[in-house]
Amino acid sequence: MTANRWRLDGQIALVTGASAGIGLAIARELLDFGADVLLVARDADLLQLARDDLLDEFPHRDIRALAADVADDEDRREILDWVEDHSDGLNILVNNAGGNITKAAIDYTEDEWRGIFESNLFSAFELSRYAHPLLTQHAASSIVNVGSVSGITAVRSGAPYGMTKAALHQLTRNLAAEWAEDGVRVNAVAPWYIRTRRTSGPLSDPDYYEEVIDRTPMRRIGEPEEVAAAVGFLCLPAASYITGECIAVDGGFLRYGF
Repeated sequence: MTANRWRLDGQIALVTGASAGIGLAIARELLDFGADVLLVARDADLLQLARDDLLDEFPHRDIRALAADVADDEDRREILDWVEDHSDGLNILVNNAGGNITKAAIDYTEDEWRGIFESNLFSAFELSRYAHPLLTQHAASSIVNVGSVSGITAVRSGAPYGMTKAALHQLTRNLAAEWAEDGVRVNAVAPWYIRTRRTSGPLSDPDYYEEVIDRTPMRRIGEPEEVAAAVGFLCLPAASYITGECIAVDGGFLRYGF
């Protein structure tokens, strides 16, 4: 019984933004816990490479992939139709996909800031709502939203990004309270700088890198696997009494004193 609390055997997980970085690490973590995983990302070629790599690592797991853009509502509906066609309900939804354009607030075009909202916030809201009937087919299921420390404090990510992540954290709290009676737990993680393709640009500036390290008590950049470990834990039966929480994966950044 104790061992089963730390396993996801027989469970089906949908992970968005799963072709690289944090999303791919999350998919790998869930597979390692025994889940079957449905991968979604925009880049079909990169997604297929990710699926092939995961199949090599986990040849006995069911791993499927669909190229789709979660910022587009037609694609969001297609994703849930695809899940219904290929699975018996859904146990886990990880809303990881997102994007950003970093600018001064007055420099964004309307299309740019609205696009950030579609990718980071509206996609998670709509996918969660569309997935609700599938999640409630099981006695216990979970959603994990990948937020950011940008949704908790001001960092140099641009105002729209911080706004969407703050709203995503609040969405987590609201859905956790609303859907607890349905057996759906809803939690979030809030990473600081994680070593991915997306962060390689800003972190390549030595002065900026030193600023980041100086504000991080653990004095290093996080790894995608460290975010994935937090997500994986929140999906486990061992976390069955945890809902509405947002766990910072930040090397102590948010707790830093002067």
